[in-house]
Amino acid sequence: MAEQPRTKEQRKADTLARLGAAVADVWVATTDGVRPFLVPLTMAWVGERIALATEGAAPTVRNLQAHGRARMALGGTRDVVRIDAVLERTIPVAEAAGIGEAFATQNDWDPREAGPPYVFAVLRPERIEAWREENELRGRLLMRDGVWLV
Repeated sequence: MAEQPRTKEQRKADTLARLGAAVADVWVATTDGVRPFLVPLTMAWVGERIALATEGAAPTVRNLQAHGRARMALGGTRDVVRIDAVLERTIPVAEAAGIGEAFATQNDWDPREAGPPYVFAVLRPERIEAWREENELRGRLLMRDGVWLV
């Protein structure tokens, strides 16, 4: 039998802990307008923004620049955080001192050492949902239109 559902406050706390965890990995889905593209990336939680690091010519970056949106998911099928986010900007790693430092502190690698092909894509969450089992489907919405509901 499933545990009692978490409160929204507990879900938010768990979500923030997961976003700020060491070596936070996330599945990132984008589209080129025709085909979906899904890739796992390491992320950093920086000032209520998600920073992803990848090569500037990668399909994820191209799709974000063309369409401005991504859906991300953290966790397994029985402990999900799902985030819809919009691209705020891309920054070459050499020009992103604050984001680069935060990314390297949270993770096990520093993309600034990978060289110029890498960029940070900075995304602003618009919608965040979190749930574990069916009994948490109700109340899973934690953020709407970029505003925390709890």
